[in-house]
Amino acid sequence: MPRHVVEGAQLKCSFGTTPSALGVPPKNRAWSTTPCATILDHVPTANIRPFGMCMSPSNPQVAAATTAALGVLTPQPCIPCTVTPWTPGVPANTLAGAPILNDTSTLACTWGGVITVMDAGQQTANVP
Repeated sequence: MPRHVVEGAQLKCSFGTTPSALGVPPKNRAWSTTPCATILDHVPTANIRPFGMCMSPSNPQVAAATTAALGVLTPQPCIPCTVTPWTPGVPANTLAGAPILNDTSTLACTWGGVITVMDAGQQTANVP
C-alpha cells in the first residue's frame, strides 16, 4: 500500500550516483509529527537536493566534460533541474490545497532523470 512521503524521505535519481533526502517546509504538518510532502515540493535544492554526480548525457555540464574527455562519459556534480510537480500524487487527498505526495509518484528532471521515492520516511500512515 502506498505511503505518504514526509521530510527526510530517501529519493533516487536514475542518473544520480547517490540517494538524496527530500526537504519539506515545516508549514505542511498533517497526519504526522514530520512535515508532509505535496506534489508541489519539487523545487531544486530546497526540496530536491543533489544526487551526488550526474551521469546524464543531456546535462550540458556532463556533455561538455564528456566532449573534453574525447567521448568518455564524465559525470559532473548534480544540480537537480525539476520544473514540473511530482505525478500523480493523491488528488483525492490534499494538504494546503495541493495533492499529497505518495511513494509511487515520480518526478522528472530536465536532464532526463526520473526521481523516485526509495523510502517514504515514515511507516505508520498509509495513503489510499
